[in-house]
Amino acid sequence: MKNKHIIIKGLATEKEPVRERIVNTPSRLGNVSALQSLDTISGFRVRPGYYRMDGAHVTPVGVSFTISSHGAKSCTLLLFHAGEQKPYAKIRFPDHYHIGNRYSMLVFDLDIEDLEYAYSFEGPYDEQKGLLFKKENIILDPYAKAVTGQRDWGQKPKGNKPFVYHARVVRNDFEWGTLKSPETPFEDLIIYEAHVRGYTKDVSSGVHERGTYEGLRRKIPYLKDLGINAVELMPVFEFDEMEGERNVDGKQLYNYWGYSTVSYFAPNTSYAFFSEHNHEGDELKRLIYDLKKNGIEVILDVVFNHTAEGNENGPCFSFKGIDNNIYYMLTPDGKYYNFSGCGNVMNCNHPVVRNFIVDCLRYWVTEYRVDGFRFDLASILSRDQNGAPMDRPPILEELAFDTVLAKTKLIAEAWDAGGMYQVGSFPSWNRWAEWNGKYRDDMRRFLKGDEGMAGAAVTRITGSSDLYSQFGRGYRASVNFITCHDGFTLYDLYSYNEKHNEANGWNNTDGDNNGNSWNCGVEGETDDPNVEGLRRRMVKNAFAALLMSRGPAMFYQGDEFCNTQHGNNNAYCQDNPVSWIDWNRMNEYKEIHDFVRFMIKFRKKHPTIRKNTGIATNNMPEVTIHNGNDRLIGIMYSGRNEAGTKDDVTFYAMNAYWEPSPLILPDPPQGMHWKVAVNTNCVYKDGADFMSQTNFDGKKVVVPDRSTVIFEAVMD
Repeated sequence: MKNKHIIIKGLATEKEPVRERIVNTPSRLGNVSALQSLDTISGFRVRPGYYRMDGAHVTPVGVSFTISSHGAKSCTLLLFHAGEQKPYAKIRFPDHYHIGNRYSMLVFDLDIEDLEYAYSFEGPYDEQKGLLFKKENIILDPYAKAVTGQRDWGQKPKGNKPFVYHARVVRNDFEWGTLKSPETPFEDLIIYEAHVRGYTKDVSSGVHERGTYEGLRRKIPYLKDLGINAVELMPVFEFDEMEGERNVDGKQLYNYWGYSTVSYFAPNTSYAFFSEHNHEGDELKRLIYDLKKNGIEVILDVVFNHTAEGNENGPCFSFKGIDNNIYYMLTPDGKYYNFSGCGNVMNCNHPVVRNFIVDCLRYWVTEYRVDGFRFDLASILSRDQNGAPMDRPPILEELAFDTVLAKTKLIAEAWDAGGMYQVGSFPSWNRWAEWNGKYRDDMRRFLKGDEGMAGAAVTRITGSSDLYSQFGRGYRASVNFITCHDGFTLYDLYSYNEKHNEANGWNNTDGDNNGNSWNCGVEGETDDPNVEGLRRRMVKNAFAALLMSRGPAMFYQGDEFCNTQHGNNNAYCQDNPVSWIDWNRMNEYKEIHDFVRFMIKFRKKHPTIRKNTGIATNNMPEVTIHNGNDRLIGIMYSGRNEAGTKDDVTFYAMNAYWEPSPLILPDPPQGMHWKVAVNTNCVYKDGADFMSQTNFDGKKVVVPDRSTVIFEAVMD
């Protein structure tokens, strides 16, 4: 017996990583040296690797490479020098390095500073059966922690050739110290949706590292001062910004938003200011570390509904070349279902894909310490392999009960492009929250004065009990928003009746046609002070409603100072000032910014806005409704303060009518009286006396036209 493949001290075990280099000493299991226990392939010393550790892992003696394929007949590891397109080595996995459907090999003496890797698979090719194995295809490791090829934003490979993705070997040794996640309760969340590149790319941002993780990190003092306590980052996984790249009227358009994932474990390298190579991700980790240190949670927008490989006309660089018929939903003739609207659909409830998704999310929670995930087109995750809805989708249930993800926020965009709409009915196990699309639609209609919307508005503001009362979910499941990346900015919502997406190159046919917007009398920019004043009031009304609503509140970057996209409500391709935040508007709309900051403080000051805190004196109900007419609503929140030492009572009144309207307020608790805290018909100024500027006699208030008035009960 030659004992060629024994595991000895100095090599590795599955539980104990390699601690020392192999020395030329006799084996304890036979009179064979440790070096003789290795194989030599293509001039490299190799041995079986870590079968239970997907991807590439550094050891003191080399690198373990592990990958799985159900349908492949053989697998070859390709090694490249950094930046080179031709491999300097091809190492075929020996048959005895193949356990089940998994290939694993430890290659000795590799210099990871000058190393990139990929794979090649051989197997059957039959398009109708969904089998696409070709040994010529260079396949990216799905578990790659860093990806080469697109370090420089907007740059094509030499000769305009297609991207060929390689992976890099990464050291995960970022020191998190004793940092603890804020673990902010869902109902206390104030979420700020941000795009890493667009947030600081414009020169007006005032940062040196524009358009990068580091640039966003420079803005943490601003975010902390604003008062938000969570940032939801639009996709930061490696994606192909050159997908669909084209020139329209002399402007280059890109896949700017990033909803087309190339690699799920790797951060987008073009968002990094510093070149990190084998410590890829450290810049993003520094951003996350500093956000959390300042009490701001980090939620990642993740796209498991489709990938950048597209349909049958798209490239084959990863899942297609590994197990196309497993990773994607295929029609009986081998084509791709398209419930995503982007060419393909991931087969999320297949056990292999399910394990991959769980591994990915665990990685981001443990190695990047993220606090939550927002799942794009999440209804796709509730479909079976044929696209049919499932009552208990295994992937959603598994994520809900996973122990690593136990305190992680799970937020669903509860619809997809295939017509499934699950707002209020998304499978949750009391763990999943939802982007409340009905809140957005109903509140937009009410705020602009549509008839018959008062009742719907009250239901949405008080927590959408019609959607979330079942199974004890409650308002915590309702992520309330009026604007997000997809659609008009808040300023544009009240500046345009129609979308203006001509710059996207589709003859204005793309984007939402039912935005429930209102231009306040003039389409687009205007010098009319009355129109501009009304728009500012409408923006303040929207923020007041959002921050007086039960359930997590979310708004889009720049809305707090009236950032504009000039009427473009689908700026997915606009990597230019259309989508970049114009920080100069902070000066012009400082009043709006200060109002938003005040409303955030007001929400934090009064816990009864966010949740049930106990019974107020005189047994006042937790929530009471005091509508005046079909466009005039009043809502009183009652309870105790956080410490339980005194009553906490507020009253919200909103008049969406175009004339002033009177409203009778209920009695405040004994020994207290009403004080006006907000009047959006007045110019906001910190410390201003809104009481003297409001027509209020202590019992009856005349709410100005298209305005919000908010009261708080204070001691006599």
